[in-house]
Amino acid sequence: MNAETLAAAYIAAWNEPDPALRRALIEETFAGNITYVDPVMAGEGHDGLDSLIASVHQRFPGFRFTLLDGANGYGTHIRFSWELGPDGAEAPIQGTDVAVIESGRIAKVIGFLDRVPA
Repeated sequence: MNAETLAAAYIAAWNEPDPALRRALIEETFAGNITYVDPVMAGEGHDGLDSLIASVHQRFPGFRFTLLDGANGYGTHIRFSWELGPDGAEAPIQGTDVAVIESGRIAKVIGFLDRVPA
């Protein structure tokens, strides 16, 4: 998989509201030992990541992630930016994530929040 494909799969997993479909996307896209950390949350493994994504859906109902300007990377690292907001309106939240890839799946994510509401 290339950086664009992995970033799109990442965004698809975060956007999936159906728990069973989301879990399938997580297992396909992320390594079993995935670690995720950003300034407001952290989780490990498929269960931990699934819980984080579910909490975002609960806290921001109707919001969706959108990939910004594609993705790029080198070696086993990719970087991509995204925004989170309601469909049809300006997104109030924007961030950049850096991921480490192992065996074609995302194994580690370090997230940065570039814009958040006051």
